[in-house]
Amino acid sequence: MLWNSIRWIQKTNAIGIRSSAGRYGGTFAHRDISFEFATWLSPEFKLYLIKEFQRLKQEENKKLELGWDIKRQLTKINYRIHTNSIQENLIPLMVTKKQAIIIYASEADILNVALFGKTAKDWRDENKRKEGNIRDYCDVTQLVVLANLEGINDELIRQKLSQSERLIKLNEIAIIQMKALINNSSIKPDKTPMPCWN
Repeated sequence: MLWNSIRWIQKTNAIGIRSSAGRYGGTFAHRDISFEFATWLSPEFKLYLIKEFQRLKQEENKKLELGWDIKRQLTKINYRIHTNSIQENLIPLMVTKKQAIIIYASEADILNVALFGKTAKDWRDENKRKEGNIRDYCDVTQLVVLANLEGINDELIRQKLSQSERLIKLNEIAIIQMKALINNSSIKPDKTPMPCWN
């Protein structure tokens, strides 16, 4: 039996299982082969292994979702700063509610165009089957940049820059920040990011 194993290892150049009589005897096998052997030997072990794998994947997904949810909440909170700036600096005193909504939407779309290259309406037209809005489909890095752009746009509004000037500046900043985050090997994306405009 040992001689056959040696011949098989030599002929096939196998490295998976090696049986040799050493000081204490025993058999060495790669862990993948050990798992395969154990699952063949014991259906209970196989079931345990599958359930444990599923549990670990669920935990991993929960952590990723939690990180995304926190960043999404951050952009919603930050958006309040943004809308206050719009209200104080861009909305005239005598406008209808409908006119004010148009101004808010226009300013939100500056951020969308600066980061994604499209307005919320453009995205909805392209994604009729999806629920929610463009920001619900961002990855974590895009949400971080979006939160940053909201704060920066607030400052640019207070500096009385025109909408077209702000869009150019915000797009330049979005490109710089996205490149910095995408090229950072310590940041693992939670999902495939939507393409950004550059």
